[in-house]
Amino acid sequence: MICRLCPRNCGAERTPDRPGGVCGMPSEPVVARAMLHRWEEPCLVGERGAGTVFFSGCSLRCTFCQNRPISQEGVGKTVSAARLREIFQELIAQGAACLDLVTPSHFTPAILEALGKEAWPAPVVWNCGGYEKPETLRLLEGTVQVYLPDLKYALPGPAGTYSAAPDYFAWAAPAILEMVRQTGPYRLENGLLKSGVLIRHLLLPGELENTRRCIDWVAKTFRPGEVLFSLMSQYTPQSGAQGKLARHVTKAEYRAAAEYMENCGITDGYTQERTSAKEEYTPAFDLSGI
Repeated sequence: MICRLCPRNCGAERTPDRPGGVCGMPSEPVVARAMLHRWEEPCLVGERGAGTVFFSGCSLRCTFCQNRPISQEGVGKTVSAARLREIFQELIAQGAACLDLVTPSHFTPAILEALGKEAWPAPVVWNCGGYEKPETLRLLEGTVQVYLPDLKYALPGPAGTYSAAPDYFAWAAPAILEMVRQTGPYRLENGLLKSGVLIRHLLLPGELENTRRCIDWVAKTFRPGEVLFSLMSQYTPQSGAQGKLARHVTKAEYRAAAEYMENCGITDGYTQERTSAKEEYTPAFDLSGI
């Protein structure tokens, strides 16, 4: 296919055996791990964990990515849509609270084929970086019950510096609006998220103003009870990190961000203990479950 699934609009030729584009992936799904994952938000985990599938490749180039081996270095195994469907079924059989599809957007056609038309016994979660095209998201309507987008940036400066995407917010804002249009207000049953949108934001060291602007947009755009918001503190400096990104988020930074979130009236969601900033929370991408 000539790929224009993401905002990069690179027009690369991606075939089942030929990778291409900014994501560096073929059209067939490349998967690095499938597992019951307990480190997502509580409303996604349930008793056994989220049935998480980690896809390889990414249209962003985040310098701080904790999943770099799969997002930028190509670690993973190519599977057919039929095998991907089997992986989904195996996770459901293990008691997964949801099907948590991590960085899936560049494999949208194959994932839709794997999911098929029927309803699954657990919600399908589209766990993405927020840098999405609304027209691609519209292909998912009726198939995805929960959207889990990042809202990484509201300011073009850090978006360009850290993710080579100064236009990030110009795409993320309408993408999230499209997600909410599809799902409507979030719906919880027995503490589990059955449908809706949960927006994540990772606080970066030295970038408190960017966090404030992200919180401002969410607070001004959505009514209470419409979306969930997760303020994350888990930033972990990666090998070779320099400047601001060479350190963890401080207690004062995270306290200021959490207080700002509360003062803006965002009470539907989660804050995260700073102890979450540990490397062991990143799973081994060893192809298990594939």
